[in-house]
Amino acid sequence: MPLRDAETSTGVNPGAAESPHRQIATNLRARIRRGDWAAGERLPSIPAMATMFGVAKQTIQRTVDQLRLEGLLITKPGSGTYVRGTRRRLNRLSRGRYGTHRGYHADLAARYRQHLVSVSTEPAPSEITDAFGVVDGTPLLCRRHIVRTQESPVEVGASWFRPADIRGSSVERFEAFGRPLYQEVEEVTGRRYVSATDQVTARLPTRDEAEVLQIRADTPVLHLLHVAFDAEHRPIEVAEATWPGPMTALTEEYKIPEPRPDVDPLIDIDPGPST
Repeated sequence: MPLRDAETSTGVNPGAAESPHRQIATNLRARIRRGDWAAGERLPSIPAMATMFGVAKQTIQRTVDQLRLEGLLITKPGSGTYVRGTRRRLNRLSRGRYGTHRGYHADLAARYRQHLVSVSTEPAPSEITDAFGVVDGTPLLCRRHIVRTQESPVEVGASWFRPADIRGSSVERFEAFGRPLYQEVEEVTGRRYVSATDQVTARLPTRDEAEVLQIRADTPVLHLLHVAFDAEHRPIEVAEATWPGPMTALTEEYKIPEPRPDVDPLIDIDPGPST
């Protein structure tokens, strides 16, 4: 859809404090939100938009890069720049894998399909060995997977185990189960998943992650480290998952504790660490 002349003539103010690429980003963001371009529709080429706004192609490229990192646009090499569909925005929390009643999370199962990629014993990276409390490079069993929607891959991940804990069991085999992995592990090990910790960090993808997730190497990703413990607080499984940052939303819903009637809220304040 071409930009209207009135919009292009006023789209960039050379005297404004805000840089031209940010002014253009504001313009395009507003147009996308009001539906001038539908989800999946291709935008004009970078040279065409540079002409429309009267700026250099490098300025438009910076605009596109900014909106792509925000999750509004997606660039397909050799094809062009498209509006990303909001339907692909995800809500992915580790607790979802356990479901409401320790079974399949119906909502996740309906939208996502997990595909097992490999099962092998290999030297584990430091974040995994640290979680298990073993030395770097210790060989651990790794089950790697990819999660897809109907449109594209949205997660690369792996579950790690001590070989001695699952030796001779189905977990060692290249086999998908008709139930969540943790239920299979509980049955073959006799250890119940009782508690877990999640650590989410933002970083740039590895080359392999960018290739599998079909994103550019400069697109940030969210990386989850999930450690599940038994009743003795011994790690059973250490899982990792990596998602494209612009299309992933992590949402937590929780209750706020009621105030205690016997405590003065102005006095019962955690002072934090002493200095």
